[in-house]
Amino acid sequence: MNRTDLKSMTLSEIQAAFSGQPAFRALQVYRWLHKGVSSFDEMTDLPKSFRDRLAAEYYIATARIERKYCSKLDDTVKYLFRFNNGEMVESVLMSYHHGRTVCISTQAGCKMNCAFCATGKSGFSRNLTASEMLSQVQAAQLDAGERISNIVLMGMGEPLDNYEAVLRFLDLVSSKEGMNLGMRHISLSTCGVVDKIYDLANRKYQLTLSVSLHAPNDRIRSQLMPVNRKWNLEELLRACRYYAEMTGRRISFEYTVIDGVNDSAECAAELACRLRGILCHVNLIPVNHVSGSAFHKSSQERLHAFESALSNHGVNVTVRRTLGADIEASCGQLKRRHEEEVANVEDFQQK
Repeated sequence: MNRTDLKSMTLSEIQAAFSGQPAFRALQVYRWLHKGVSSFDEMTDLPKSFRDRLAAEYYIATARIERKYCSKLDDTVKYLFRFNNGEMVESVLMSYHHGRTVCISTQAGCKMNCAFCATGKSGFSRNLTASEMLSQVQAAQLDAGERISNIVLMGMGEPLDNYEAVLRFLDLVSSKEGMNLGMRHISLSTCGVVDKIYDLANRKYQLTLSVSLHAPNDRIRSQLMPVNRKWNLEELLRACRYYAEMTGRRISFEYTVIDGVNDSAECAAELACRLRGILCHVNLIPVNHVSGSAFHKSSQERLHAFESALSNHGVNVTVRRTLGADIEASCGQLKRRHEEEVANVEDFQQK
């Protein structure tokens, strides 16, 4: 018999499934799930007969630490998590003055194939469940021994390509009987899945929408991001304006700065013109080196000139502070390295 994913269920769904039990039973189970237990035996205030029944009919999704790297430069921790079925994804735990932030994955791999991204080069495996997203947060929180104060859906995968599971995760993680994390403490990153941006805007969640822009025009963006061939910049920015108007929330535009590709003064002026009138902030990100990629970081001089040009055009802009540089904290790199090491060992054993 196929067991049901209990942690992906809302409290009302669990209450409906436990209709023959005392009214308080569903809430007991729900609270245990959101504390991060990995076994029904840990639910010590439940009768053993009921725990046995749960174990027979349901399973608890978990994220087990396969690898863990701690930065010597700051408090950043990078995790390679393994799920119940053996699939692995990456998460990053970062420390800021306002608390702990965890960056989680929403897919195993990614379909978007952005030219500068390590995750896309590994291909796409599958969507994650809401419980697997929640398990990453719980595992990082248990390992750190501190409450997670902010969540960023900016790891492996495109969140809006796994839309229904992401919506369910948002409902679960913000539940008052669960982790009770306010939407204003959650950021969701997208490469520009326009139809879902409109839907998200209509839901009026108070999360921060981070849009991976990375170019001031369609010519450059289509070379870097294949998604631009489906929804061009004009369509994307129209959706972003709508989102800002409907939610009152400022859009965060992510812009990876690549030497000789999108870092010229002309690019800065064109970008500023494109963003005029949008409630937004631009986050400049020096490109990460990815094995096999020809892209390189802009010089500090060109990066700061680009920042100054945007600022002079009235654009709110900052350069992202690099965290965990010594442990390859950008997503996709750790899993690739792990897979390459395993492949090398297997190849050696066969010889």
